[in-house]
Formats: sequence, structure tokens, C-alpha cells
Amino acid sequence: MISAATMPVAAAFLMVAAGLTMLVGGGEILVSGATRLARRLGITGLTIGLTVVAFGTSVPELFVSLSATLQGHPDIMIGNIIGSNIANIGLILGIAAMFRRLQMTLQEVWTELLLVVAGSIVLMICSSQGHFPRVVGLIFILTLISYTYFTFHNRKNNADTGRETPPPATTTASSLLPLLLVFGGLILLTLGSDIFIRGAADVARHFGISELVIGLTLAAVGTSLPELASSLSALRRNESGLLIGNVIGSNMFNLFMVMGLTGLIRPFSLSDQLLLRDLPIMTAFTLALVAILRHAAGTNRWHGLLFFTCYCAYCFMLL
Repeated sequence: MISAATMPVAAAFLMVAAGLTMLVGGGEILVSGATRLARRLGITGLTIGLTVVAFGTSVPELFVSLSATLQGHPDIMIGNIIGSNIANIGLILGIAAMFRRLQMTLQEVWTELLLVVAGSIVLMICSSQGHFPRVVGLIFILTLISYTYFTFHNRKNNADTGRETPPPATTTASSLLPLLLVFGGLILLTLGSDIFIRGAADVARHFGISELVIGLTLAAVGTSLPELASSLSALRRNESGLLIGNVIGSNMFNLFMVMGLTGLIRPFSLSDQLLLRDLPIMTAFTLALVAILRHAAGTNRWHGLLFFTCYCAYCFMLL
């Protein structure tokens, strides 16, 4: 029989398991719907990965960060964003790349990676001043909105121009199905992430882990599980563009929308520890991906092993 003292921890572990199940199912449904939507609209999987899937799987980061800020836990918020960006490349892309080579040239995602690096540098400058001002949050949001509009518009036009034959006619019901799958996947991802974070946070508190470490590890990995589930689904479908686009697009959304909106609502302080440790590591992971895509036109299995090993070393350093 479970005693009263151990019941909260047992319940927290059950919440973690339930959240994981919903995240995996939601990721599968989301990728399936997004892939069908891409084919209906004549848009490449990379574009869908950079926008619909990436932004959709980053909704948990947005919800967790806003909730943490409004409840007065800025360390969990900032740790969640930075930790998620590190996990997206080190953990998610690392695991996926260990299974199969992922084809992608730097030219295809140059704009997106440049934005991520630029946003990271701006964040480091803000951290050196110890404060993230409201005006920077507004600039971040406007940057992402502008990027999304022009990217979606230009790539859609390019796809239409290069198409030799029009897409087959579809019924209204078949056209609505991909949208229903996308929204259904987003709902499962949001609910699953919330359940997982609550359980994981309770477990972390039980073992006396600080809020910043919770944000950088448990919260970050928990809110990145939708990206992991979606990436593994894309990997099984051999959708390299969708997978890499999901990772890079999620990092863009975390920086420019999640952090931007959070800072716009309530400006927050940034500790020196972030500038000395976590922000340089986040930037280093991004620059490493830039170098790999430039020289190898994709990721090989040893690249994935390198990313995964470095991420494990980072987590070990934190804990």
C-alpha cells in the first residue's frame, strides 16, 4: 500500500506518463495533418516545418512561459526557453540524426538560422545589462510576424510557379481533414505538455531542485517533447525538411514569440549565470548546426551522436 507521504510523488509520476502519451499521440497527428496540408496547398515540407509544425509544437513553451511569468517564476520561464532551444538541437536533432542521415543545405535555411543567431546575440546583450526590456519584446514579435508572412507568401508563390500541372480537385470534406488533424494534434500537445510539466515539476521539487534548473532541464525537455514526437514521426516518413524545419522554426518561435510576448507583457531580469553558461551554449549549438549544414549538406549519424553527447554533458553539468 502507498503511504500518504509517497502518494504525491506517485501521482506526479502518473501525470508524467499520461503527459508523455498525449504528447506522442499529438505529435503523430500534427505531422500527419501538416504533411497533408502541405500537399493540398502545394507548399514544401520545409516551409510547413518552419511554420505550422514548428509554431504548433512550440505552443507548450508559450503556455508554460506565460504561466511562469504571471505567477512570478521568471527563472522557470527563461530556463524553459533557453533549455528548450538547446534540447531541440542537442537532444531532438541529435537523436533523429543518429537514426538516419538528414539531407539539408545551409542555403535552404540560411535566413532562419541567421535570425536565430541574431536573436541569441540580442539576448546576450540584454543579459549583460541584466534586463529584457519591453521594446525588445515588441521588436522580437514583429520580426517573427514579418518573417512568417514573407516566407509563407514567397515559398507558396515559388511552388505555384514551378508546378507544371494543377493539384487534383478535392472535396470540402477532404480539405478540412488536414486542418482538423492539425488542430487536434495541437490540442493534445497542449494538454499533454501541461500535464507533463505539472508532474515533472512536482517530482523536481520533491528532490529539491532549483527553479532555474527545473526550467533548463525538466520544463525544457517536457515542452520539447512535442518537437521530439513530431520529429520522430517526420523521420519515419522520411521528411528531412519537415524535421529540420521543425527544430529550427521552434527555436525561432521560442526566441522571438515566446520570449518576445513574455517580455512585452512583463519585462524580466536576466542573471549573470545565463550569460556565462547557458546563452553561450545555446548559441554554440546553433553555430555548430550552421557549420555542419555548410560543410556536409546535412547531418550524418556521427553529428547526431556529437549533439546528443554534448547535450548529456550539459545536463550533467547542471545537475
